Amino acid sequence: MQDLIDGFRKFQGEAFTQRSDLFKHLATTQTPGTLFVSCSDSRVVPELLTQQEPGDLFVIRNAGNIVPSYGPEPGGVSATVEYAVAVLGVSDIVICGHSDCGAMTAISTCKCLDHLPAVANWLRHAESAKVINAARTHASDAEQLDSLVRENVVAQLANLKTHPSVALALEQGRLSLHGWVYDIESGGIDALDGRNGRFVSLLDNPSTRAHAA
Repeated sequence: MQDLIDGFRKFQGEAFTQRSDLFKHLATTQTPGTLFVSCSDSRVVPELLTQQEPGDLFVIRNAGNIVPSYGPEPGGVSATVEYAVAVLGVSDIVICGHSDCGAMTAISTCKCLDHLPAVANWLRHAESAKVINAARTHASDAEQLDSLVRENVVAQLANLKTHPSVALALEQGRLSLHGWVYDIESGGIDALDGRNGRFVSLLDNPSTRAHAA
């Protein structure tokens, strides 16, 4: 805890002071342009890897960067998606997977999760990615995991489109969806090209979209 307290002291003395005007503005309003859905993994920090300031990103973080399909009993993720799209009016949604993902590793290796029933139930929202990836041939366990991470991003984008607020925004042409995979070691990001279903370098293809509305 002392590290956190020391960090907060540094934040107040440096970061907050340098951005005092920004925080004064944000005290009563927020207008984020992007809903960013990423894994809870401690190595993945959306604001750091995109170099965004407070107020720029509306963030959802959970195990496996999962967005359950819309259902009769929507949970916290569904409520957050709805608020971001229907109230805040974000223009973009990013689903960001990452290398060495623990959630995807558990699925890829068929790890027994009987002792983690809540985790097991949550990961069922990635079932379509699991089935599709299992039907493919992989040269190694590492390749199988890497492929599953990507397939899960595709699956969660499909789940996202079942949400009424997202479907309406896409139909009206005011929302774009993006699928990213962040590599922790290299710092690189591959993005899903909606035209051919392949992941390509984001820097080499900056206009890549998973869905062009």
